[in-house]
Amino acid sequence: MSDTTTITVPAREGRAVELARGDRIRVIDPRGGQVADVFAFCAENLREYHSAEHTRVFVGRLFPHVGGRFVTNRRRPILTLAADDSPGVHDMLCAACDPSRYALLGAQGWHASCQENLQKAMAARGHDDIEIPQPINLFMNIPVGLDASIGFEPAPTKAGDSVTLRAELDVVVAVSACPQDLVPINSGSPTEIVLEVTRTPA
Repeated sequence: MSDTTTITVPAREGRAVELARGDRIRVIDPRGGQVADVFAFCAENLREYHSAEHTRVFVGRLFPHVGGRFVTNRRRPILTLAADDSPGVHDMLCAACDPSRYALLGAQGWHASCQENLQKAMAARGHDDIEIPQPINLFMNIPVGLDASIGFEPAPTKAGDSVTLRAELDVVVAVSACPQDLVPINSGSPTEIVLEVTRTPA
């Protein structure tokens, strides 16, 4: 029988979990309207990680879709989008928010960020020296205009919407409940994300 565990990622924080090949992680937006930044690193070598720029070329698309595979900076499949029980709006264009982004937006003093959430979550797993890849921004609504402009719109998810990812390699997956409250992507009020990890029998 498979084994499922639940992890709550508090609002504005991040968590990391190790997955074996074939394991699944369901990323749930329990309240609706919340973006989840997802990062994936190869467990055997953290210098190999999910790469949005390589994935866009691999799948020939700007945004994730069901059945689509995400590849690493060495062009190897690392995750597959196995199921999508949401409006299907996700992003692979935007970098993780970071302290410089918030300073440019006018934040005064420290502000939580997906970059720091990733660093803290990975450090808690004993991984202090990591790259900061461009994430898979689940539920993030970044419309592209006919003039190639991009927008920042509220996440369209409703309470309980989710995405399921399947590991294609042994990986460390980190998820940040995005703390962005200075542009509309989380409707100005970040909330938690819930993870359901289902492990395949050995």
